[in-house]
Amino acid sequence: MPPQPPFDAAPAPTPGPRRVAAALCGVQSLALLGFAAFYVYELAIGEGSDAGRVVMSALLILLGAVGLGLLAKGWLGERRWPRTPTVVWDLLLLPVGASILQAGRTGLGWGVLGLALATLGAALLARVPDVEFDDPA
Repeated sequence: MPPQPPFDAAPAPTPGPRRVAAALCGVQSLALLGFAAFYVYELAIGEGSDAGRVVMSALLILLGAVGLGLLAKGWLGERRWPRTPTVVWDLLLLPVGASILQAGRTGLGWGVLGLALATLGAALLARVPDVEFDDPA
């Protein structure tokens, strides 16, 4: 008979919610990349009224896309840090989605809200490793 694990041994974690959080952060990152590309496209065809503002907006959106890409990568590992920025980002998306709904863009508004809630749920359900503190004693 094989030896039994100790009674208090935790079962092996399932990576499901972490992978879902990674995938959804990746989707958000790709969406922001698309918005940045759209800004640059509008500038190229002459639709932007102020080139400096359009370029800075595109760079800021690109920075957000890179950040979300790093979050997606962080969720794929066994790191603790991706949870807080993911939760904060998706909580900030909730009023954005509500504003889009109020503006009459129901499809986009529900898409933003649904993606934010799904990512938020995955981030909160995902297992994070325990913090190990150095014991000076």
